[in-house]
This record gives sequence, structure tokens and C-alpha cells, in this order.
Amino acid sequence: MNRDNLSVRELQEQDITPITRYWLSADSTYLKGMGADINKMPTEDEWAAMLLEQLRTPITEKKSYGIIWEVDGQAVGHSNVNKIVFGEEAYMHLHLWNAGTRKQGNGTALIKLTLPYFFHNLKLKTLYCEPYALNPAPNKTLEKVGFAFVDSYVTTPGWINFEQEVNLWKLSYTNFEKIAQSQQRQETPQL
Repeated sequence: MNRDNLSVRELQEQDITPITRYWLSADSTYLKGMGADINKMPTEDEWAAMLLEQLRTPITEKKSYGIIWEVDGQAVGHSNVNKIVFGEEAYMHLHLWNAGTRKQGNGTALIKLTLPYFFHNLKLKTLYCEPYALNPAPNKTLEKVGFAFVDSYVTTPGWINFEQEVNLWKLSYTNFEKIAQSQQRQETPQL
């Protein structure tokens, strides 16, 4: 995939059905591989109601905030944050919806495009991510992006997860700015 064709945007009402389909059509092996418990999965109506509620919630009061990932203008995944303390911190999640879009090397670029939405719109000082320790893809990608590894521990990281070992990754606003500046330098044509 051509990285010039990658884009991100805020979650919209039209995205509720594809996100719901992603969760409800994923096979149990895939869900387990990312640390999700199929027995805790909400119904289609419950997913839709939760997502719609968050779309209608003011930014300063959101419990979840989502960004859609696109390739060639087509939605292929999303990133969202939860455990939001506006003006302080949030916890990021990463999801590519189809197997064909995974392991293409686009995760790093999509995350870098997503970070300004989280840091600027939620006025974050720190962004965390707690991927399942046995899921290598997000752990490798977070390191490539510039997140710092903090610790490994056992927890139930989210309401649809089982208890598991996670790796805690952290990105401060200062380091986010460095990443953004580096990216701008790479995109600026040399004269």
C-alpha cells in the first residue's frame, strides 16, 4: 500500500455499522489473540448505542473518542482512546478491521496521523497503550512510533478483555511534539 493514500478522521455516525461488524464478525482466535473475551462482547444494538452516545458527548466529557483509519478514502480500521482524563491522559487502542490490511507496515504511519487528534483535541499530557503482551504487532508498532516501554503486568485492561499480561507503553506530549516535528521535516521537500 502507498503510504500517501493513508488518512485519518474523527469517527462519524456512518462508521458505527463497520465498527460493530468488525467486533461481531471477528473469529474467536483473532479476538483471543488481541486479548478480547468473546463472552463479554456486546450485542449489535449495544455497540451502536455506546458509539452513538460517545459521538453526541462533548469532547471534554467523552469516555471514548475514536478516529477512523482510511486507505484510498476507504475505512480500514480505527483507533480510540478511553479512560480519558481530559487535559491529562488517555489509553489508546488500535484496530485494523481486515486481515488483508494487517502486516502491511501501515500501522506506524496511521498512528502518527492519529496522535494529533488525541493530544490536541483532548489536551493530553500523556497517552498510554496497554496491548496484550502476547500480541506482537501493536507492541512492535508502538516502539517504532516512539512510545516508551514502561512495564509488564497482569490486569484486565478493558471491559471486553480477559485478565492478561499487558505491556504498558507511554508517550508524553513533549515526545509527541518531537515525533510531529520529525515527520514534518520528512514531508518537507528539499530545495
